[in-house]
Amino acid sequence: MIQGIVRNEKIGRSGIIVLKEGIFSSREEFKILSEILQQWTDDGQGVKDAFVRLAERFSKKNNVVLSFVSRPGVSYSLRGSVRAQGGTMTLVTLIDIVDDPESRWLSVCFYDACVTDPAEEGNMVPKGVLGIDGYCFDLFENSEGFSSYLEQRIDEAYENTLLIC
Repeated sequence: MIQGIVRNEKIGRSGIIVLKEGIFSSREEFKILSEILQQWTDDGQGVKDAFVRLAERFSKKNNVVLSFVSRPGVSYSLRGSVRAQGGTMTLVTLIDIVDDPESRWLSVCFYDACVTDPAEEGNMVPKGVLGIDGYCFDLFENSEGFSSYLEQRIDEAYENTLLIC
């Protein structure tokens, strides 16, 4: 499918988001995300850096595919799925950039059955993840501790999804 590197001095800790070949479901979705990241100015809260960090964490997993749904003025949704045997796709996480007029923030969501919340940082969202009960974690300001906690949830949801597939 697609192989690409999005380069921008202000994107991510390393300044680069690396996307493996085949990671996006379409070239157009990759292009739209690239444009959004390049146009996203420094938000002062590190939300963009947190988004890139979480997207990179998921994209390094095996057999994953990213799709991107753009709803300007509402949200930009990066949807991380795992490709199961037989080619079927199972959603693992939604990493939504909420396009709030005041400032952008993230809502990182998972199916309830695939993730735990030992620190009680998330919100249970009945039928909130594509019509299924989920957990969402809202990030308004990037911090090492909370970003690390979300990376752990991504890892957990990925591993639990593999057990189900």
